[in-house]
Amino acid sequence: MSSIHFDALPHNIRCALQRVEEVLTGILVKIYSYWWGVDLGAGGSFCGLPRFRRPPAARIRIGSRCRFLSRFSANLHGINRPCMLAALDRGAVIEIGEDCGMSGTVVSAKTRVEIGNRVLCGANTTISDTDSHPLDYRQRNPTYFGLQIGTPDGTKSSPVKIDDDVWLGMNVIVLKGVHIGKGVVVAANSVVATSLPEYVLAGGSPAKIIRKLS
Repeated sequence: MSSIHFDALPHNIRCALQRVEEVLTGILVKIYSYWWGVDLGAGGSFCGLPRFRRPPAARIRIGSRCRFLSRFSANLHGINRPCMLAALDRGAVIEIGEDCGMSGTVVSAKTRVEIGNRVLCGANTTISDTDSHPLDYRQRNPTYFGLQIGTPDGTKSSPVKIDDDVWLGMNVIVLKGVHIGKGVVVAANSVVATSLPEYVLAGGSPAKIIRKLS
C-alpha cells in the first residue's frame, strides 16, 4: 500500500501546487485586467499570467468561467508562450464567450475578433484579423524608399468570428475574414484561411473540409 501511495505523491503534489498557483494568479489577473481595462467575467481560472494590450477606445471582454493556461507545463502538450489578447488599434474589439479554454493562445484584433461559448483552443493557437504588414516591400520600409508618412500601407484587415463549441487543435492559425461555424473541429497545425460551415472536421494548410460531423 505504501508504494501505491508514494507512486501517486508526485502527481498529487503537482496538482496541489498548480491549484495554489491558480488561486494566487487569479487575484493578480483581476488587478492586471483592471489596469488594462479588460472586462473580465466571473469564475475564470489562470495558470500563469496572460498578457493584455488595449489602446484607448478599444474593448476586450472575457466571459465567465474561462480557463487560460500560460505556463509551459500547464498544458502537457507544451505551451511555448503565454496567452495574449491584443487590441491593435483604437476601436478594435475582442469578445470571448463563456466557458472557453485557451492554452498559449494569441488573439490579435485590428477590427474585431468574436469567439463564442465553449470554444477550446489547443496549445499555441493564433487568431488574427489582420495581415499586420503590407505585401508591397516599399510600404514595409516607407522611410527608406522615400514614401511620405501617411501613405496608405495596404495592410488588410477583416473581422473574425468563431461560433460556439468550436475546437481548434494544437498550433492552429486562424486568419482574417474567417467565420468558423458551430461545432467545427480543426485539426492540429492547420491554417484556416477561408470560412468553414458548422459541424465539420477540417484540416490542412489551407484548411479544407475532411468530413461532416454528426
